[in-house]
Amino acid sequence: MMDWVDKGRLEHFVQYVQSLSGDEKGEAQVFCDRFFQAFGFEGYKEAGATLEFRVLSEKKSTKFADLVWRPKLLLEMKSRGEHLHRHYSQLFDYWLSLVPHRPQYAVLCNFDEFWIYDFDQQMEQPVDRVQLPDVVRRSEAFNFMLPGQKKPLFRNNLVEVTRSAADKLAQVFKDLVRRKVDPARAQRFVLQCLVVMFSEDVGLLRRGLFLELLEDCDKGQNSYDLMGALFRQMNSVEPAKGGRYRDVPYFNGGLFQVIDPVELNQGDGWRLSEAASQDWSRVQPAIFGTLFQSSFEKEERHTRGAHFTSEADISKVVRPTVLLPFRERLARASAFRELVKLRDDLASARVLDPACGSGNFLYVAYREMRRLESEILDEVFLRYAKDAEGKVATRSVISTKQFYGIDSHPLAVELAKVTLTLARELALLESRTHIQARQHDLPGTEEAPLPLDNLDDNIVREDALFSDWPEADFVIGNPPFQSKNKMQQEFGRTYMNRLRDLYPEIPGRADYCVYWFRKAHDHLKPGGRAGLVWTNTIRQNYSREGGLDYIVANRGTITEAVSTQVWSGDAAVHVSIVNWVKGSVAGPKKLITQLGDKADSPWRIDTLDGINSALSCRVDVSGAVSLRVNRESQAYQGQTHGHEGFLLPAREAEGLISKDRKLAEVLLPYLIADDMLGRPDQKPTRYVIDFHPRNVLEAAKFEPLFDHVKKEVLPTRKQAAEEEEKRNAEPLAQNAKARVNRHHANFLKKWWLLSYPREDLIEHLQGFVRFIVCSRVTKRPIFTFVDSRIRPNDALAVFALEDDYSFGILQSSPHWEWFKARCSTLEERFRYTSDTVFDSFCWPQAPSAKQARQVAEAAVKVRTLRHQVMEQNRWTLRELYRSLEDPGDNPLRRATEKLDETVRAAYGMASGEDPLRYLLALNATCAERERTGEPVVGPGIPPGTPPEAVRLSEDRIEP
Repeated sequence: MMDWVDKGRLEHFVQYVQSLSGDEKGEAQVFCDRFFQAFGFEGYKEAGATLEFRVLSEKKSTKFADLVWRPKLLLEMKSRGEHLHRHYSQLFDYWLSLVPHRPQYAVLCNFDEFWIYDFDQQMEQPVDRVQLPDVVRRSEAFNFMLPGQKKPLFRNNLVEVTRSAADKLAQVFKDLVRRKVDPARAQRFVLQCLVVMFSEDVGLLRRGLFLELLEDCDKGQNSYDLMGALFRQMNSVEPAKGGRYRDVPYFNGGLFQVIDPVELNQGDGWRLSEAASQDWSRVQPAIFGTLFQSSFEKEERHTRGAHFTSEADISKVVRPTVLLPFRERLARASAFRELVKLRDDLASARVLDPACGSGNFLYVAYREMRRLESEILDEVFLRYAKDAEGKVATRSVISTKQFYGIDSHPLAVELAKVTLTLARELALLESRTHIQARQHDLPGTEEAPLPLDNLDDNIVREDALFSDWPEADFVIGNPPFQSKNKMQQEFGRTYMNRLRDLYPEIPGRADYCVYWFRKAHDHLKPGGRAGLVWTNTIRQNYSREGGLDYIVANRGTITEAVSTQVWSGDAAVHVSIVNWVKGSVAGPKKLITQLGDKADSPWRIDTLDGINSALSCRVDVSGAVSLRVNRESQAYQGQTHGHEGFLLPAREAEGLISKDRKLAEVLLPYLIADDMLGRPDQKPTRYVIDFHPRNVLEAAKFEPLFDHVKKEVLPTRKQAAEEEEKRNAEPLAQNAKARVNRHHANFLKKWWLLSYPREDLIEHLQGFVRFIVCSRVTKRPIFTFVDSRIRPNDALAVFALEDDYSFGILQSSPHWEWFKARCSTLEERFRYTSDTVFDSFCWPQAPSAKQARQVAEAAVKVRTLRHQVMEQNRWTLRELYRSLEDPGDNPLRRATEKLDETVRAAYGMASGEDPLRYLLALNATCAERERTGEPVVGPGIPPGTPPEAVRLSEDRIEP
């Protein structure tokens, strides 16, 4: 094994392969072995690779990849002379199924050429194509075969070409806008330039024409005149009778219908020249979102929720939603007429992206439908050449007119039109290669590249939630990322009132995407399909209730989904991808889950009979109901201060109290989640000024603190209330009864009090020595006791329980599993929500006093061990629990397993029984008991157990 390339070995490998006949079945395995030997290994087996690697397909059948070498290589062999483009889909499907730990590179090889793919970077084309005789000279393309971290050097990295060109065009756009050019005019001009540069490199315009014009501008000629004349000629049906534009053909009356060029400065000309020097025939339109996104200011992108979607993620929608039904028919087709009908149906399919952005989803759908059409034609000519003669032309019948998009932003609409325009021209180039490969010369083969399709009626500027959608067989896309908490702030109260009036059935606390899921499903005809991307809140709580619950309850069947994955774009979120059919669908369903919080975390694929609305292969507990005995009990959210003016550093606060002990009545230690989890001593680092329940005159008696709040908080609350009043003016002018927010007006009325002092919580804790808390947003189940003299911040979930038995139940794995299944998430972290988690969680209904004491004893041992390790190592709770992620024996793991054992015994849960299934059934039983008036055991010490039997300790976080 070498960390450098031995040219002699490679030369010997090339000579050996040239001597082979190139039979896939007879010689692929020896080829693989010699390939590894060429890079210094004894053979494929010694390197750790596997031949004939089993891959489970969507239909639960097993297929065999020729070679898998994790984490680097998937190699699929074909016979010599085989056209590799025909086997792209097979290679990609194998790669998708190789989870966890997909190989980074995938290679198609027919003995004479290597097509190398990096699907995480680009999917449309190989990152390199290497002919067998060039393997020695181009050995740097195979650097992934070396043991070190030497990066392969590829010659067809479309992503880098696209980003470089897009950045330059985006800079020209922003410079024009900065010089007060109207944004719509600037964007039209830049997009017209883009089409010109692309057209030169694919042969639609004379190569070099655009650079000539830019050079003339640099010499003093006017860009307005030169560019304007070119664009006008591209929009003219009549060819020029002479001059430099005499060979310019007619393009269309869409993008070039309005000719309003701009005058360029030297910097603009330089950037356009740099962009024009790129090979635009190698540009990848699927990532044109970079141009679209970089053309906005960051704040505007945030408001619109616009984020770039990688092609790998787009494929997780397009393939199962649009392509799979056609591919299944292709696999079953056994007659000429079936293939012809399949092609006709493909040509009549209508695809809609109601939040199309720059058109990336539509682009990928168009390209893949063209490729599928090519595969259908391959089958026709291979199997039914005589039947096809004179009846089937190889000219494509797939049209960009089958694709529809809606977006509210003008630049997005125009860019989406251009993206589809480029898609068609690139598909023509690809089609010519395939036609030549088939070696057929039938009438009607050539497809005219010009004029370009006019897509003004297909891609429109509207708010999709308030407009009629065109009929579609498939709805795909990525609705704007906007959470329920930010919608009103970003869109305004008037917009939100209109939205909720239009969709009154959707819960008010549901995320923005829910409206898109709901409308997409209602818009589909029976048998129609949809695939949408959204943050993983779509499978949780109110968003799930308004969206996926509705879809499943209204004849929808989820066919394939990504439960959760790290987002590939620049938004720091986890997303879900949902593909569904309006109707019933037989056969297995695929659920994909990323098993970590890093981009390279492994994946798991589960093949299920059905996928529930929680997008989980586990027991679906979404139907659990809230129990009255829990709602009336002990779970709260901590205090929300609402303004930093209510907070003081611990040292400053303690200094004030030492001078005036009376201040301790309203100046209290204030615990946040990071103090609890991220400090070895867990002491509060801040104090809170909490005047509740005092009125303003009573609060004024605590003069230094009252004056501080008046100075720091009151002006801010006045300003916020005034701004709120201005926002409310518009909706109230339209409708005096309109729903408006008055939060800040209410805060101003009691400006000296915390925004949410949690009166019920504070009153409930009167007389308590300690209470239990956990971080409301967490990756790990960590509960602890806190002294009642400490105020809990709203980052903490608070449980008004003092005994060790109750602590043991909350700290146990049954509660944690219920927590995970019922909570919402923030990025990859779980968020404890009392109304969905605690209120529906059933406590043991009939534990004996002995069982309750055993739970308490085990809970004390867990905390005792935690305290000892934290003190000895100066660890935080967070660091301590991270140690459980490492393999090997761990005393904390043993202690928690013992606690879990005692808790399961208290429930009467059989060994190995699924806790979710048990708790769901118990929830139904308890709900029925409450309905009929029978007693239900709620949180706290169980009936019949003496308090002293389960109150065994006094440890807690103290001030």
